Amino acid sequence: MMRKLVHRWMQGRPILPVDAIPSRRVLVQRTVRVFDERVGVAKNGGRTILGKIFPDHLSFFLGEIALYAFIVLVLSGIFLSLYFNPSLADVVYHGKDKALRGQHMSAAYASTVALSFSVRTGLLMRQMHHWAANVFIGAIVIHMCRIFFTSAYRKPRELNWMIGLTMLGLAIINGYAGYSLPDDVVSGTGLRIGYSIILSIPLVGTYLATFLFGGQFPGNGSIEPRLFIAHVLILPLLIIGLLGAHLALIIRQEHTQWPKPGRTEDNVVGSPLYPNFALKTTGLMFMVAGGLWALGGLVQINPIFNFGPFAPYKAPDATQPDWYMGWLEGALRMSPNWQFAAFGHTIPFPVFMPAVLLSVLTFGIAFLWPYIDKILTGDFDKHNLVTPPSRRPVHTAFGVAVATFYFMLTVDGGDDVLVKFFGFHLRPFVWALRVLTFALPVLVGLVAHRLARQIDAGRDRMQRRQAVTVELSGGSYDVSVGRPATDRG
Repeated sequence: MMRKLVHRWMQGRPILPVDAIPSRRVLVQRTVRVFDERVGVAKNGGRTILGKIFPDHLSFFLGEIALYAFIVLVLSGIFLSLYFNPSLADVVYHGKDKALRGQHMSAAYASTVALSFSVRTGLLMRQMHHWAANVFIGAIVIHMCRIFFTSAYRKPRELNWMIGLTMLGLAIINGYAGYSLPDDVVSGTGLRIGYSIILSIPLVGTYLATFLFGGQFPGNGSIEPRLFIAHVLILPLLIIGLLGAHLALIIRQEHTQWPKPGRTEDNVVGSPLYPNFALKTTGLMFMVAGGLWALGGLVQINPIFNFGPFAPYKAPDATQPDWYMGWLEGALRMSPNWQFAAFGHTIPFPVFMPAVLLSVLTFGIAFLWPYIDKILTGDFDKHNLVTPPSRRPVHTAFGVAVATFYFMLTVDGGDDVLVKFFGFHLRPFVWALRVLTFALPVLVGLVAHRLARQIDAGRDRMQRRQAVTVELSGGSYDVSVGRPATDRG
């Protein structure tokens, strides 16, 4: 038999008869069958998952954008970790950047510069990674805002709301750890601020800061490898675990959907996961990856080779952290110079209140918001239909006011840049920002409340106009009104 096959092959003839070669479709079917016989995917819910219905609305793709940005983060991060040296050991630079040659710097900074100029596609990967982090956190924030304003956090999705908030917190911490690694002037200053924030925590702050940094800032260099392990291993694994739990709950609980004809609390109207939604989301994945690749290649971000290596006596001029840390920077800058001292301990309120207390209150209230909302509204029912923001004007006004407050804090964090650009005097400008930080959210919230009520009233008037008069067979008339307002998105 073997001799015949070799003979056919040497003559240039097919080894097997054409009719004996299975088609591509048959090969796929056999492969799937073999896999399913051993794993049991189809028998254990595989067909059910592929048939899951996803609503057709663009706002539901915000979560997918965050997912695909995270995938780009992981893949580009693996590439960067192969060349980065997480060490603060002193070295002398002799690389391609002429402006830095002969300077003393840390091994971490030198490896980042070498990664940018000496590794093929290194600068592209660095910038792509940085842009992906910004897009990842931005997509989560916008996604959470969509969930808040449409009340999609209500029963039975309270747990998923908390998982999303936890992912957001971990993403912010991981982003901070990531841009602290290169040990340039800007990241080193951010790390010094982080050290001061930890130090301001009553009772345990001193011990915690000493443990993390190995002494008084900048410490003995132990913070760099610890940040690296947290950034590339611990925090990503936690995010991946939460992401898996988040997706599992979505599959288990079904998607929320906008109220429209044919949609109820007990059904989902849209496209099945395979093939319709799978094709859409795959296209979105390539769009996100391509957009981040274009940003990494065309738009400069975090040029650490222009900032120079960090030294404790250096401070950058008119530089800002990434946008997701801007509110914390602004809160630190706007906080009054108060402090409390008693029993041999001093609590520096200008650091503790905006950085620790405000952060705890922000995430604490956000975590408990589904239950706060239940208490305020008395609504303990299960909801699969979202509520348009105009239907809840007070809820919408509160959310807009809070968003405006944190936007103003972000603006406050750039007060030095604004003063330098517009030529303002610093002290009166800072006081003006302090007033606006609290006054503007109230004003914008009132405007949002009025707009929401007007939109809601306009929908009710439109509903009343949609009356239809029908002449019956007996000569009488029947007036039917259009669909209820709760069925409109």
